[in-house]
Amino acid sequence: MKLYSLYNTNELLHLVAKDDESAFTELYSRFWKKLFTVAYNRLKEIQSAEDVVHDVFASLWSGRKHSEISSLENYLAAAVKYSVLNKIKRKAKERIFQKTSDQTPVIELPVETSVHYKRILEIVNTEVEKLPEKCRLIFKYSRDAGLPVKQIAKQLSISPKTVENQLNKALKQLKLATKSFLGLL
Repeated sequence: MKLYSLYNTNELLHLVAKDDESAFTELYSRFWKKLFTVAYNRLKEIQSAEDVVHDVFASLWSGRKHSEISSLENYLAAAVKYSVLNKIKRKAKERIFQKTSDQTPVIELPVETSVHYKRILEIVNTEVEKLPEKCRLIFKYSRDAGLPVKQIAKQLSISPKTVENQLNKALKQLKLATKSFLGLL
């Protein structure tokens, strides 16, 4: 059994690139508290800070094979910083939307329309899960996390053009999957 606590960060990162989950767990243990503190100091919300840190580590794990990180501590700190800034921007947009939606009258959709909407969402979510791993990750970063193409490219260490191509591929597949259902409406 390896004593991962004896390894330095670069050695652990090298092991993570070889799919060593225990090495990843050791890195997580070493940096989680410090990254959480940074995120919490800016966001002032425990859940949001935890989400940011978990997303950063999830990104590290998902990009483990393709990343060339020279200083993991700097990489993680920058990733948390950008994730926090994005979360702050998203919250600001949500507040603006909330203010405008409070002033906008609510239009209730007929039950039939909301059932169709739920079905479309189910189809889209199912199709997103069928996408190839990298394509799915890029799509979720773009649509769920609201990250711009350049930031996704930087986070995954790929070119912005690759991100755009993967997004187009995902959108084409989703359009094809929902086309027949939308035709029925």
